Amino acid sequence: MAALDSSAGGHDGGLGTPASAVGSDGGRDARGVYAISVAAELVGTGQQNIRQYERKGLLTPGRTDGGTRRYSEDDLTTLRRIGALLDEGLNLAGVKLVLELEAANRGLTEDNHGLTQDNRELRADNKGLRKDLKRARGGNVTSG
Repeated sequence: MAALDSSAGGHDGGLGTPASAVGSDGGRDARGVYAISVAAELVGTGQQNIRQYERKGLLTPGRTDGGTRRYSEDDLTTLRRIGALLDEGLNLAGVKLVLELEAANRGLTEDNHGLTQDNRELRADNKGLRKDLKRARGGNVTSG
């Protein structure tokens, strides 16, 4: 398999859209727009390799109504990551495990950020409730 360094061919595989123009909600980056031949060329691998990765469950491209594979920017990123892991000496089973662990880690990190924000909000609510309770009991309330 050819190295998947995006700088190798001078093309980053993108559509020329700045990252700031694409939301983090997976909108444009998740939409399948590339045929398998284009995806293979953009990441520097063969079409048969990509089909094999799909069979092994490493990625699942979108499909047209007629069943034609359509690869997204997110899929290209995954293909590049697969290539990097293969270049490091992992086999496909190892690559699959790493991809699954990375996805789980991203999910846990997102959950942690959400819980941290919830905790901040609960602490603020608790502080307000303590002030209210102190006022109700007739105590002095100091700011802070």
